[in-house]
Amino acid sequence: MQTLAIVGASLAGISAARAARAQGFAGRLILIGDEPQRPYDRPPLSKDFLAGKISLEHLLLETPEEREGGDPLQAEWLLGSAARSLDAETRTITLNDGTQIKADGVVIATGSSARTLPELAGLANVFTLRTLDDAQDLAPELVPGTRLVIVGAGFIGAEVASTARALGVEVTVICSGTVPLSRPLGAEMAGTLAALHGINGVELICDAAIESYYSGEGVVSGLRLSDGRYVPADVVLVAIGAVPNTAWLGGSGLELGDGVLCDPMGRTNVPGVVAVGDCAAWLDEESGQHRRVEHWNVAMERPALAVTALLDPGAARQPLNLPYFWSDQYNVRIQFAGHARDADRVDIEAGDPAAHSFLAVYYRRGQPVAVLGANQPRLFTKWRRQLNAARATAAQNAPAQTTAAQPALAASASFA
Repeated sequence: MQTLAIVGASLAGISAARAARAQGFAGRLILIGDEPQRPYDRPPLSKDFLAGKISLEHLLLETPEEREGGDPLQAEWLLGSAARSLDAETRTITLNDGTQIKADGVVIATGSSARTLPELAGLANVFTLRTLDDAQDLAPELVPGTRLVIVGAGFIGAEVASTARALGVEVTVICSGTVPLSRPLGAEMAGTLAALHGINGVELICDAAIESYYSGEGVVSGLRLSDGRYVPADVVLVAIGAVPNTAWLGGSGLELGDGVLCDPMGRTNVPGVVAVGDCAAWLDEESGQHRRVEHWNVAMERPALAVTALLDPGAARQPLNLPYFWSDQYNVRIQFAGHARDADRVDIEAGDPAAHSFLAVYYRRGQPVAVLGANQPRLFTKWRRQLNAARATAAQNAPAQTTAAQPALAASASFA
């Protein structure tokens, strides 16, 4: 392999580039990004960056040595022009500006984009939060006394609610489900943490459906819910999840579903092409389904496995760590590892849920399968390590499994 092209210059992309060099790739390395900025970290966008506590410099993913001592990756950076198409057979990438790159290996790391509500498109006080530009547009709107309505009660919505409330903004969060975050955390623990909204003066409206919007002069002034309630708004944030950036791959020859379909090492159906990060739906061998896992640690860890498979097509299957995420809300650090869907019971192992400082362990048939911590970082880290170690041991002892393609999961448009 003489030329390796990485399409996507965010966390997954730069992680893949570092892995390639660490694994001995000495050829031409090209990093392609649709944004003009160098790679930056996204989790702080809804927290400290939005609150004005840190600057762009604090978001940069490149180390000081990488920024100041030249580029140890020895990479060619093509930033500010998105990929338009891929001919997977010849591994030729065409950018929006007409540039073409032919590579021996391709890493697809194009991430995802915020879902939008078409009926609100183009209105001046309606925002999403996915990119640096999004955060820079939203931040000036969060002034004391402003009425912010957040459509969607997932992690982005909850984190922005927490940030805005600390800035003196009046916040209403609208959730379509009975309780926010019930899918990743399970209904019981999600209900416990949902109480943080009310405790901190945020109005949480659940089981809500939006019937209509009131707009005039290019802005939204309020929302009418199906139960007749009217919610006034000065600013609206749409936080209803994300869609994988795979439209540019139509007609490429790659198998697509809810993301680029991959085996458990990131290999696609085309030799020489792998996919990582939010746009990649890796095969989950336990469920037999392809799943996109939109967590920071997945974008950090899995690119190394995919690069291994790319540089060595015969590389042995390696076990994956449990998906892990964290969220900072109302001065509570929430950490979770595993899959709540696998559990048949949840036990509180330490602390007090009423005080929002506790550790909960999820069990299936008596075996721990997931762990949730609220302001319990040390105990959570211990449990997470134990679960990953047990998972690795089980994978080593399991018989070899085939990785035939399975139907991809349909994307959900819910704003729970």
